[in-house]
Amino acid sequence: MSRKLSMIRDVDKHINDTVTIGCWLHNKRSSGKIQFLQLRDGSGYIQGVVVKSEVAPEVWEAAAKLTQESSLYVTGTVREDTRSKGGFELNVTGVEIIQITSDYPITPKEHGVDYLMDYRHLWIRTPRQRAILVVRAQIIRAIQQFFDERGFQLVDPPILTPSSCEGTTNLFHTKYFDEDAYLTQSGQLYMEAAAMALGRVYSFGPTFRAEKSKTRRHLIEFWMIEPEMAFVGHEENLEVQEQFVSYIIESVLKHCAKELEVLERDVTKLAKITAPFPRITYDEAVDFLKANGHEFEWGEDFGAPHETAIAANYDRPVFITHWPTEIKAFYMKPDPNRPEVVLCADMIAPEGYGEIIGGSQRIDDPELMEERFTEHELSKEAYQWYLDLRKYGSVPHSGFGLGLERTVAWICGLDHVRETIPFPRLLYRLYP
Repeated sequence: MSRKLSMIRDVDKHINDTVTIGCWLHNKRSSGKIQFLQLRDGSGYIQGVVVKSEVAPEVWEAAAKLTQESSLYVTGTVREDTRSKGGFELNVTGVEIIQITSDYPITPKEHGVDYLMDYRHLWIRTPRQRAILVVRAQIIRAIQQFFDERGFQLVDPPILTPSSCEGTTNLFHTKYFDEDAYLTQSGQLYMEAAAMALGRVYSFGPTFRAEKSKTRRHLIEFWMIEPEMAFVGHEENLEVQEQFVSYIIESVLKHCAKELEVLERDVTKLAKITAPFPRITYDEAVDFLKANGHEFEWGEDFGAPHETAIAANYDRPVFITHWPTEIKAFYMKPDPNRPEVVLCADMIAPEGYGEIIGGSQRIDDPELMEERFTEHELSKEAYQWYLDLRKYGSVPHSGFGLGLERTVAWICGLDHVRETIPFPRLLYRLYP
């Protein structure tokens, strides 16, 4: 039997109208002659009020049978109610039970994280987890809109790759018929090829790192946004990045106010995230760390405590530029005035969330790229195609990569990235 259903998110268009909603019972309470049904349909939440004296006995009895996460069709009249969180209420006139649930494993009481992760497929139904996933979806929407509005073309790099220019230590190995193959840890090199064909491009897809890391910032499978731009230098690359992040924040603040409220996120901090962002060099960062009691030698990489200490001085993301050549990727272009550092930047998010973007101007000189391959003992045979990009019409070009899950964690104010993706893949978790 077909029926016309309304969505909870659209009830403001149906004030004083009778609607039918397909939903689940989130919670319930009763005061004797009135039952209050907390209903959800994925698009939002609304309270359904069942008054015993105003409904048929079978409607009252059906409502009384409902248990947590039971599914139903509910019919009622939409009323404005300033006391309710959503501003509306449903005066229930009909209840049609689809399924009564028993022994639902996630109750309103507190559960441990490991327990909740075992039931992740159900945990995502809770208001907080739903809010995170809605914010994630809005961030994705904003990312695509930002690049689409600026003439970038979406290009999909391969997920299976023959080898890695950065070594295979942290890659997942598989067999590709009779050959070895690896799950991609970045689409960047392929995006450089795409930029030589299409000018400005971006990829948006899953990446995999076989790192045995258990920090709150790391996932084994995560999503990366990797733009590459022909005829763009280091400075313009930074400008695109700060405009990009500002655009995302503005979009989330505009479209996800209710979700940020559920998450108890301090939106005044997010409202300050507008371009331009502050910039410091790696040298300046090292001097700052030493002056503030950190033992640190020039040429080392920053760890989480170092990034957090630096970010604490700013109310918006900060760029750390001009890193030592030795600790950065082989393809980054050296500063012509100081070849021991490269034209690159890491964007560090405030509030202790660490690096969310890494980017650089790429080497465009064929001879220097050949030298880098030799220095890093990389296979020229496996990546001859990449060397060809410098051989046939090389141009200055730049790009960067943004990690989606770290960005979601920062914007939502989460303690751990495991809640930023529907089904996280962690060091000791492949289920569900």
